[in-house]
Amino acid sequence: MKSISKMVLGLAATALLCGSLADPSIAQDGTPAKQLFGAVQLPNAASPAPLGFYAKGCMSGAVALPTDGPTWQAMRLSRNRRWGNPAMIDLLEQFSRDAARLGWGSGILVGDISQPRGGPMINGHASHQIGLDADVWFTPKPVQAMTVQQREDMPFTSMLDKSKFLTVDSRKWTGTHARLVMQAASYPQVQRVFVNPAIKKKLCQTWTGDRSLLGKVRPVYGHDEHFHIRMNCPPGAAGCERQAATPVTDDCDSKALAWWFTKEPWAPPKPADPNKKPVKPRQVMLSDLPKACSAVLAGPSRSEAEATYGGEPVAYSSQPAAPAAVGQIDAITSNPANVPADVPVPRERPFR
Repeated sequence: MKSISKMVLGLAATALLCGSLADPSIAQDGTPAKQLFGAVQLPNAASPAPLGFYAKGCMSGAVALPTDGPTWQAMRLSRNRRWGNPAMIDLLEQFSRDAARLGWGSGILVGDISQPRGGPMINGHASHQIGLDADVWFTPKPVQAMTVQQREDMPFTSMLDKSKFLTVDSRKWTGTHARLVMQAASYPQVQRVFVNPAIKKKLCQTWTGDRSLLGKVRPVYGHDEHFHIRMNCPPGAAGCERQAATPVTDDCDSKALAWWFTKEPWAPPKPADPNKKPVKPRQVMLSDLPKACSAVLAGPSRSEAEATYGGEPVAYSSQPAAPAAVGQIDAITSNPANVPADVPVPRERPFR
């Protein structure tokens, strides 16, 4: 119960700061942007819009992925990072159904998407700031819904053979894993799928389907326990900064992929000049983000009035208070209809 207790305390502490964000001057007091955005527990009451770049921006009008669905479960609920642009939530639900049809258990486990208003995070990610990034575990959804505590404690499963350098463990990796990643890459609205370099190499060696989709699968540090789906900026999203296009080939014989299997990416940083005074990294401030993010941060939270997503109503609690007891958290997850009025969590929208 330790992690749930920490979650309750964290909600209570951040609720005080959350209530102060209605005053725009608070955002100009030198507080790092990650603390400002990390304290907000609900989205703003405005139209959906990704603002800025994936690693430097914020999000307006977010909706939450329900904690449980027919073919998905949300993980690490204490992080409050299951919020996204409606297009991202819609994609995840579609992907979860497709994953189940591929034989990926009963669906997917979804990790972090974004915070309620996006923005920089206190820990865990440099991107995930505009509601168009999401992590999916390399672990299938179990048939039985997990409790809140189980979602906090369930360990990740790495796809790597830890005894060999950048090598996929053939005892864990299967053809279904490959089909899952490539299914994610197949959607036209998906811009990139980030995986560990060893997984990209494995796909290059074994994938017999549409090879052009491999260009979307990009190697990056980590990502051996989950993969990261990144969407294109939605049509008409003028404030969303687009990323460079991915290769139209499989990109398997490129110098960029080969570079990951040299010593350079993994070499320790060169020692700093002992004669120079260490420079403390500069914190990202609200002023470093798109100007619209100040209004997003200071705007009122969604009220109990219905907000529309995909033609169906979604309602959110407006009170920035924390749960009064640990028992309420389990009740919220198992039966969202019984959420007390003072608990600032999203009410689940109907399944489609």
